Amino acid sequence: MAVPKRRHSRARSRKRRTHWKLQAPAVTDCSNCQQPKLAHHICPNCGHYKGEEVIEAK
Repeated sequence: MAVPKRRHSRARSRKRRTHWKLQAPAVTDCSNCQQPKLAHHICPNCGHYKGEEVIEAK
């Protein structure tokens, strides 16, 4: 089994991990009430999804 001869430096490990970042959630505007909502979710404000009322509004 292959074993590394030398240890990797901190800089080398950290350069590899620079892309481990959180991404901002995809927020879009509701087509019915124009309020911000998460993409592919029912609008919490009006209860619409893809132009149809899915749940009754609060």
